[in-house]
Amino acid sequence: MRIEYDRDTCIGMFQCVAEWDGFERDSDAGKAVLVDGEETDEDVFVREVPEDAELDAKFAARSCPVDAIEVYDDDGEQIV
Repeated sequence: MRIEYDRDTCIGMFQCVAEWDGFERDSDAGKAVLVDGEETDEDVFVREVPEDAELDAKFAARSCPVDAIEVYDDDGEQIV
């Protein structure tokens, strides 16, 4: 499972931070940070989700009020 995060879309509500420790608060920028995320496009970060964190990652994506977070299964299908 992988997670994609569009930092440009983020409005800094930090609900994802409350749901999963894969996100951290960047108070200076007013945006979340995807921990260990690799930038694949401008302001788009991707990382693999550890098996023991899959549920939390899904909750983080669902909690985002602007849909800046997407979760994909191992086959590349978007699940959140």
